[in-house]
Amino acid sequence: MDSYRSVGREAVAEIVIKKSRFICYVKPVETAEAAQEFVEAIRKKHWDATHNVPAWRVGMPVPAERFSDDGEPAGTAGMPVLEVLRKQEVTNCVLVVTRYFGGTLLGAGGLVRAYTESAVKGLEAAGIVTYHLYRRFTIIVPYPLLGSILHLLEKLEGKLEEPLYGAEVEVRGWLLPELQNKLEKEVAELGQGQLLVEWGESCYLP
Repeated sequence: MDSYRSVGREAVAEIVIKKSRFICYVKPVETAEAAQEFVEAIRKKHWDATHNVPAWRVGMPVPAERFSDDGEPAGTAGMPVLEVLRKQEVTNCVLVVTRYFGGTLLGAGGLVRAYTESAVKGLEAAGIVTYHLYRRFTIIVPYPLLGSILHLLEKLEGKLEEPLYGAEVEVRGWLLPELQNKLEKEVAELGQGQLLVEWGESCYLP
């Protein structure tokens, strides 16, 4: 896959319903192990909470999924949180909704609505973004051509890292794979055949 949807950052959102506090913790993750580590960290942080309800989706094109009601009535907590991730088509993301009971029973329908709303607020706080597959590049550039190369990379919407300045300039960054040939051709033209693009690993970036 060349893209997927996930959250852009770690975030927290809180709502209060009939004096019960629902605190949604959200984090982008890349593995099931990282998701479970986050769940355990929240459980440790909120050891005194009534419930810590997790749900996560990791991987693509068919994400692995996991959820738990953590003591709430079956189907009223973990599945509603997971359904929010599914409906938003979000993967590589873990949510934990921590509940502190406020003394008033919400009923099955009330719990589903509360956990759903909490998960929605959490995703809103974290921001849903599309991650695209990028390829790492390095170009060794003589100073007289630096401005032209940087202008070219800006035109191709490359994601640049801080250049390394020495006898020449090491320009590094990330580019969409479908633009590789175009970059190589234009760099060769600018450098009259003396400049080359070195390619490295691929990764997903927002």
